[in-house]
Amino acid sequence: MEGNFNGIYRHHLDAKGRLSVPAKFREILGSRFMIGIGTGDCLLIYTMEDWKNFEQKLRSLPATFNEDAEEILRWYGMNTLEVEVDAQGRIILPQQLREAGGITKNVVFAGRIDRAELWSEEAFDEHMRKVTKKDIREAAARLYANGIQF
Repeated sequence: MEGNFNGIYRHHLDAKGRLSVPAKFREILGSRFMIGIGTGDCLLIYTMEDWKNFEQKLRSLPATFNEDAEEILRWYGMNTLEVEVDAQGRIILPQQLREAGGITKNVVFAGRIDRAELWSEEAFDEHMRKVTKKDIREAAARLYANGIQF
């Protein structure tokens, strides 16, 4: 992956389910990328390269007779879809993903350094109201206490 996902970009979904992708993110994502349902309140956006790397990790799970691995494989297999950017810089956000992300009209593309997230505006604003600088300091302290430094 070339570049990092940074920033917050507010956009809206049109009546046909089309969504403009921020130009900065398109530079990194290219003309095709993957969007999937994560385990949080947003959708996860992967470059094709990052998706292939993640998919390799998923494929290495011991799925035979292992219900946890089977469910994880099933979850990501059913809920991650490829999208393509049109000439106007838009994608069609599949209905399945719109419903899963609670996306009806206004959305937020949010950078997460390693990938991008796609939120309904309401869920994003609620999340941002909850998270404080103190929460981030405490999270950093917990990581540091566990030997993870950045």
